[in-house]
Amino acid sequence: MVHFIYIFQPLIRINYLISQLLNLPRSKYNTLKVYQKTGMFNEINQTILTLKSGGIILYPTDTIWGIGCDATNEKAVQKIFQIKERAETKAMIVLLDNENKLSRYLKDVPPLCYDLMEFSEKPLTIIYPNAVGLAKNLIAQDGSIAIRIVKDEFCKNLIYKFGKPIVSTSANISGEPSPASFSQINKTIINQMDFVVNCRQNEIINNKPSSIIKLGMKGEIEIIRK
Repeated sequence: MVHFIYIFQPLIRINYLISQLLNLPRSKYNTLKVYQKTGMFNEINQTILTLKSGGIILYPTDTIWGIGCDATNEKAVQKIFQIKERAETKAMIVLLDNENKLSRYLKDVPPLCYDLMEFSEKPLTIIYPNAVGLAKNLIAQDGSIAIRIVKDEFCKNLIYKFGKPIVSTSANISGEPSPASFSQINKTIINQMDFVVNCRQNEIINNKPSSIIKLGMKGEIEIIRK
């Protein structure tokens, strides 16, 4: 894959830059669903109990179904690598509910990231330099970490109430296709989970993984996945 490096110029309209980089549609992206609140929050409470005990969850995200755990728990992260049969050199994504929390997990927050997130019309994962406060085996060898601020209602409430970021990685064995819906998830994966979220299992949605860009402190942007 050929990567292109873009240097941000203040006079360029940021929304135009993003649309060119990621080939984004013009229609406003929206993944928020209407849930029966009581049922959703019961699921969230059960999920949090699992996360606090160092367990592994299978849950719906703003993109595809994901395997997750407490992003600050090194042993839990190691379990996910083992379940996915994935090399630890291959980084995983961290989810947060609010951009204001980025400073807790990054030594320095590149200012450009706020504009990129505001104008992105699809889920956007940004790889940041100088990660801190997360499980060591989540952080890449160059010190970077991939973080996405979620807009999905279930995820936002889960992360807010849990009080810490959670890992998100596709619900498949490494190298196999990522399942677009719950029904496509291999039973081998499901059987290794400590808790499987019941919300949205019956939805027929062909979601795709997020766009991924790598962001430097000086405004350098490298496209990793459109």
